[in-house]
Amino acid sequence: MPDATGGVSHLERLLPALERLCGARLRVWRQGPDGPRVVAGTAPAWRAGLGSASESVRLETPDGAAWFDRVPGPDGVWIETGNGASRRGGDAERRAVVQIVGSLLATERETAQVAAELSERYEEIDLLYTISEILGHTIRLEEAAERIVAEVSTVVRARRATLLVLDEERRCLRLVASRGMDAGDVGPIELDDPCSVAARAFREGRIIGYDPGDASNPGCPEGRSYRGRAFLSVPVLYSESGGPSRPIGVINLTDRDGEDVFSAGDRKLIAAIANQIGAAIANARLMARDLGQQQMRRELELARDLQQKLLPSPLVVAARADVAARCRQAASVGGDFYNLLNLPGDRIGVMIGDVTSHGFSAALIMALVMAATGLRIESAGSPGEALEQLEQSLAEELARVEMFLTAFYAVIDPRAETLAYANAGHPHAFVVDLANAEVARLEATRPPLGVPAPAAVTETRRWRRKKSLLCLFTDGLVEAASNTGERFGEARLLGHVRALRERPAREILEAIFAELAAFTDGAPASDDRTLVLLRV
Repeated sequence: MPDATGGVSHLERLLPALERLCGARLRVWRQGPDGPRVVAGTAPAWRAGLGSASESVRLETPDGAAWFDRVPGPDGVWIETGNGASRRGGDAERRAVVQIVGSLLATERETAQVAAELSERYEEIDLLYTISEILGHTIRLEEAAERIVAEVSTVVRARRATLLVLDEERRCLRLVASRGMDAGDVGPIELDDPCSVAARAFREGRIIGYDPGDASNPGCPEGRSYRGRAFLSVPVLYSESGGPSRPIGVINLTDRDGEDVFSAGDRKLIAAIANQIGAAIANARLMARDLGQQQMRRELELARDLQQKLLPSPLVVAARADVAARCRQAASVGGDFYNLLNLPGDRIGVMIGDVTSHGFSAALIMALVMAATGLRIESAGSPGEALEQLEQSLAEELARVEMFLTAFYAVIDPRAETLAYANAGHPHAFVVDLANAEVARLEATRPPLGVPAPAAVTETRRWRRKKSLLCLFTDGLVEAASNTGERFGEARLLGHVRALRERPAREILEAIFAELAAFTDGAPASDDRTLVLLRV
């Protein structure tokens, strides 16, 4: 209805122009509970007696004769045309005034209705904006879930609400936020639960609601502890890269303040919010996955650094020998290892090994070997005894992970010019004679460690001081393949050693790895690659 702040204020401004059009005084009357009263124009000292007048009526007033014309519409408004305006002479003008006033009031009514509807929807619009702000500034869904549930339940006047998300590993709906109930009261909901409305809404990907006037309850009402009968269960949907929507959670609402019914507007609002939350859940999971991958990469880099630090620098024995060693894992961590030891009597101990696997299990065995080597090798009477003691230290762990390792250990005595060694199934151990370039393989003296076998045998052979080169490597080098599938091979590697035997060990090692990179065209290694060269 128009009032002093609505359409009537516009009429007040228009009255002078309308009076000029009619050539008479105008008043606007509106029916009130106590009868008609003037709402625009000069208020008279008397009251109009319109009675049951419907369209137009001529009345004698204290101010003289006047025409009262009813303005069409629900407002109960009349236009008074006075001061002698005749019906016959002023009909056209009066009808124009009635039409103008009627159009103005109709426009004001529509404007008021739109304003009222916007006012009613303000909370919902503000809620959508608020949730967008919450989700836009939150990485972890759990940080925003409680606020979202509180905001949503307040707008739709639900005393109790829950937000459940899909636990993909356990295949159930897990509570992330609630209002009006203890978190412990809502356990995980199995996706195939026949009584759970939330599970059904998730499975079917559609809104499921119930009002007291509905014929049947879609769930199992027995045992429900909340007061309100009406409830609303809305699936949280997410569409990935334009694909079909899929449910990833559910919002549940019940126990409304006031009327125990959820309107169609409530359903649309919650569905719109659920779509926002669906995108937020997916983004939060992607973010968590990315953060987890970053954390894993950092941990792998740390593990790689720690493993590399377990391997000794060639400088350990550089004062007494020309030595070069390199171990490159195919993955972040691996199972190849080597060790260099200064032993009493100017002797030098050299070990190389290869665990029959990759990754963390192999790296664990490698770390245990390095630890056990430092504790047991020096006290062993011979290389064979050293490998036996090493196997005893690793027996339990090797059995647990079902692995074994090849290992070669040699002790070089420059004074006695001897090389004593034990070889537990390691195939790539050689001595190169620097004078004539002859290559001798140091054969296995027992199977790999972890495989039941008799006690290791120690073999001894002549070591020519400054004239012998110990060459040890793992199969990652010889099995490296070119683009055509050709393997680098043992003969090719030993050929480089023989050709470059007069050069320092470091130069030989660098040349072999450079040739290997060219041979494989820089392709990533599929196995760990280790090479040790030593000349005393």
